[in-house]
Formats: sequence, C-alpha cells, structure tokens
Amino acid sequence: MPKFDVSVPNLLGREAALEKLQGFSAKIQEQHADKIKDIEQRWEGDDLHFGFKTLGLRISGKLMVEESVVRVEGDLPFAAAMFKGQITGAIQGQLERLLR
Repeated sequence: MPKFDVSVPNLLGREAALEKLQGFSAKIQEQHADKIKDIEQRWEGDDLHFGFKTLGLRISGKLMVEESVVRVEGDLPFAAAMFKGQITGAIQGQLERLLR
C-alpha cells in the first residue's frame, strides 16, 4: 500500500493547533458528508488516528501535533496511488490555511 507523509510548520504552538484541528475535523465531516463515508477518528493525546472512505476507497492514517510542526502520515489504496500528489497537496494546503 502506498504511503503518504505531509509536514506543515505549526506557528500556533501545540495547544492552539490542537484546538483548531479538533474543530476542523468536525467541519470537514459536515462539508463533505456526501463524499466521505465511514469516518473514524480517535484522539490519543496529541495524535489523531483517522480513517474514512471516499469514492469507495479506504484511506487511513495519523495526524501528529507537535509544538512546531503538524504531520500527517498514512496509507493510500493502490487505486489512489496516481492521485498521491493531489491528495498530499490538498492536505498540505488545508493545514497551512488552518494553522495561520
């Protein structure tokens, strides 16, 4: 299974970033309810373990919040491998906007 890894600078600090990210995951669920199904998420300290289905494909991973960086890593189904660049670019863009 192809892996993805995205890192974005965190200028807000760990606590402020955690607060924004917790609200953001609920917002994504509302905005994309027609495209994203079977959403699973579990916070363990500063790490969010997540999984969801989109276009019939299961995507899972972990978001890690640190004092100066937020990282997302996970697994893509082989069928989504050709879209890896678009997927990682979208994740990076969303995180950069959120962490301003």
